[in-house]
This record gives sequence, C-alpha cells and structure tokens, in this order.
Amino acid sequence: MNRRAYPSDVRDEEWALVLPYLTLAPLEAPQRKYDLREVFNALRWMVRTGAQWDYLPHDFPPPHIVQAQAYRWMNRGVFEDLVHDLRMTLRMLQGKAAHPSAAITMLAPYSPPRKVGSGPDTMGTNDAREAKFTWR
Repeated sequence: MNRRAYPSDVRDEEWALVLPYLTLAPLEAPQRKYDLREVFNALRWMVRTGAQWDYLPHDFPPPHIVQAQAYRWMNRGVFEDLVHDLRMTLRMLQGKAAHPSAAITMLAPYSPPRKVGSGPDTMGTNDAREAKFTWR
C-alpha cells in the first residue's frame, strides 16, 4: 500500500478473517491487476462515506474495478456467508448453540422475492410496496 491510510481501511486482523470469503479466484490469478485488499478498502470507503462511484479517491483502484468486484461478491453471497459464520462463531463463544432454536419455524423456509418479467436481467419484485412507487 503506497498511500496514506483511511480510517475505513481494513485492519490486519479483519483482513485475515474476511480474506477466505473474498477470494473468488486465486490471489495470483493473471487477470488480477489490483491488490484485493485495496479493492476491499475502496469498497469499505464507499460504504462508510456514502459517496458515488465516480468520487472514489484516485489512490484506490479505478471505480469500475471496485464496482465490478463488489457486484461479484454480492452475487456470490459472500457478505451473507461471512455474517452467518460470524454469528455462529459469536454464539458458540457465548456458550450458546451455533444455530438458534427459537423462531426458526417462523422464518424457514426462506424464499427470496420473486422477479417480475421474463428475462434474467429483469429487476423488481412482486412486493405490493414497490407497486405504489411506480412512475407513470
């Protein structure tokens, strides 16, 4: 890292925890031009500041690289897996069962919102709340 650190930068301990989840391709993959930690730091900066992609500071990887990697992580469910495993670990450290026993029957089975339309790129859900915000 050849830049001054931002408060949002991932610490070494945090990086050791999240790296296995974020590594979708080998770290030495020939297509990897930017350090994965710097891409993650840029995403953390974006989340923390709430800035638009185009306002990403120039000492991070280019916005289109960070955005594309963030979408890959989200599409693979990386952050959900990380939170799930972290929650189970914290429960076990508290002396509880890894999986909670209460309220599971109310939530299971989970099914994500159904997409409207016929194509794979179709966005939206059948949620009634979304319908009242439709522009005409």
